[in-house]
Amino acid sequence: MTQRGLREAATGDHRAGAETDLAAEVKRLLAGGRREEAAERFGAIIDRQQRRAARIAYHYLRDPAEVDEVVQDAFLKAFLHLPSFREDLFFELWFTRILVNACLDRLKAKARRARWLVQSDARDTLAADGPPSNDPSPEATLLAKERRTHLMAAIDRLPTRQRTAVILSHLEGGTAREVSVVMGLNESTVRVHLFRAIRKLRDLLDRDGWIARGRSAPDRTSRRAVRSEPSSLR
Repeated sequence: MTQRGLREAATGDHRAGAETDLAAEVKRLLAGGRREEAAERFGAIIDRQQRRAARIAYHYLRDPAEVDEVVQDAFLKAFLHLPSFREDLFFELWFTRILVNACLDRLKAKARRARWLVQSDARDTLAADGPPSNDPSPEATLLAKERRTHLMAAIDRLPTRQRTAVILSHLEGGTAREVSVVMGLNESTVRVHLFRAIRKLRDLLDRDGWIARGRSAPDRTSRRAVRSEPSSLR
C-alpha cells in the first residue's frame, strides 16, 4: 500500500490524503524556488480548509472579524512553515495545531489588554448561533439558542487543554488519535482531559438547570446545537 493509502486507511478520509499530497507538492515547489506556483497550489488547500478553519476559530473567538484575521494568519504561517511539514502526517492535523495555537495566542492577548482597558462585557452578548431552525415555535427556537449560548459559555470556562479537547473532539468530531496529534499529547492523556471536561460541563450545565430544560424542549435546533455532546451531557 502506498504512503497515501496508509494515511487514508488510518483516518478513513481520502480528502485528507489529497490535501496532504497537495501540501507535499507545494513543499517541493518551494524547495525548487518556484514560489508563485507554490502559492497558487496552496490556494487549493485554503479552498478546502477555509470553512472548517473558520468554524474552529469561531468556537474560540466568537467574533467574525477576529476569526477572519486569525484564519488568514494561520494559513500564512502554514505556508511559510511548509518546508518543515512532515509528509508522513496529515496536513489537516498539522494545520489545525497551528490554527488552535493562533486562537489561544489571540485569547491571551485579549486577556492582557483587558487588564488595562475598561471592559463592556460585549463578548458575553455574542451568541454562538447555530444553523437556522425550521421549527415554527419561536419559544423553542429561543430556548435552543439560549441553551447553545450557555453551553459555549460553559466550554469557555474550561481549562485550555480541556476546552481544546472538547472543541476538536465533540464539536468537530475528531478522533482521540487526531486530537492527540493536534495537541501534541498521547491518546490516553486526551481521554483524561475529555473525561474531566465532560464532568465539569455537566456540573456547570446542571447547576443552572439547563440539562433539564433541554430535555423538556427537544426541538431540532437544540439537537443540532448539542449533537456532539456525549450521552453523559444529555
